[in-house]
Amino acid sequence: MRSVQGICVSAVVLAIELTAAGYAFAQSGVAGLIDQQHCMFRHTTEGANLAPSFPQIAERYRAVPGAGIMLAKKVRNAGKAHWGDITMPDADRVAPLSPKQADMVVQWVLTQ
Repeated sequence: MRSVQGICVSAVVLAIELTAAGYAFAQSGVAGLIDQQHCMFRHTTEGANLAPSFPQIAERYRAVPGAGIMLAKKVRNAGKAHWGDITMPDADRVAPLSPKQADMVVQWVLTQ
């Protein structure tokens, strides 16, 4: 018969594995949305390109109250730029993001 301690350790290991699998799935979902929306045409994960990099966006907005909501709205509706003269283009070439998808993308960006 297994000890209670052994069962607890197994449960903790399983919980960690499920959490990691869920995180990886969520990340792959965000990567798919970023690819689908062509975000990498202008943004990068490193230095600025045609628009600020994801880490630059995160640095500017990470600690700003309400920034996630504002950025998710901007991701969905495009509009006037917050960085220089480049306007975020309308995503009329692709299916628009749902509010939940836009929030997923923004939360990912803010962790960069």
